[in-house]
Amino acid sequence: METNDVSSGAVQAKDRKLYWWKAIASFLTVLFTMPLGHALMILMQHFLPPTPLHYAAFILGAVGLAMVIIGVFVKGDTRQTLWGLFGGLLFWTGWVEFLFMYFANRFGTQPELDPVTGEVITRPEYLILPATFGLWMMIMLMYIFRVRCGCNFINWWQRVLFRSRRDRIVSRPMTRHTSIVTFVELVMIMWAMYLLLMFCYDDNFLGENHPVTLLVGLGCLIGSVFIFIKQLHLPAWGANIRMAIPAVIVFWTPVEILGRMDLFNEIWINPMAYKTEMLIILAVFIALAVYLWYAAHHKAR
Repeated sequence: METNDVSSGAVQAKDRKLYWWKAIASFLTVLFTMPLGHALMILMQHFLPPTPLHYAAFILGAVGLAMVIIGVFVKGDTRQTLWGLFGGLLFWTGWVEFLFMYFANRFGTQPELDPVTGEVITRPEYLILPATFGLWMMIMLMYIFRVRCGCNFINWWQRVLFRSRRDRIVSRPMTRHTSIVTFVELVMIMWAMYLLLMFCYDDNFLGENHPVTLLVGLGCLIGSVFIFIKQLHLPAWGANIRMAIPAVIVFWTPVEILGRMDLFNEIWINPMAYKTEMLIILAVFIALAVYLWYAAHHKAR
């Protein structure tokens, strides 16, 4: 979901210049948040007792929300995008994932176990996540019927559903705050991909080894390539980072599927055993984030 103004003319079809560095830097910055976010959750669970853990997680989400709100008032498209991105990641980790974990543990939800080894293959919090599908659809309904935006996914549904009546049904855009746009984009796509994965993994629907699950992974991989190609044509850092969000999250879906099938080691699941690798990822991420922040500051002067 790309909820900026790309489709409204920010990128002209005749503009063939490719911004490789901006696209790669934006993609890697967002990409490294995926393993680092997983590792953060694992380390918090490892080092904090249950009660302090939940307090720390709630504070983490509150800090994320505050960062998103601060982003509304800062100047510069790139700065606002970064506030929305990093704030949204902390919000999702603290107020979504950890809250699901808290209530799953509180009410005794059992994990899904491997019938042969007895190892946990799906944690309890993810097993109850599909129950939020109706809430996700409620928000999507509002966006499809009320919001004129640059999201290609939403625009496609509006063209299919409304056809010639689109301009009458969706007549004007919402007030646009880049930080909020980035935040909502991140949360909705993360939420959507989690729902997709959990329905695919569920043996009552498909199952992790079902051919359709593999096709979903392949489709997401191909889709991420097309989104990245769109990134290459975006000259502005802010728009490039916002386009990197769906590119990375859609790309991460086949990564999750392949990891679920034990085709590679998910080092972020056991960061203490892969300290060197995780520290390298962290160092590169910090370097890229600092560079993007500097680029935003330099442009604003």
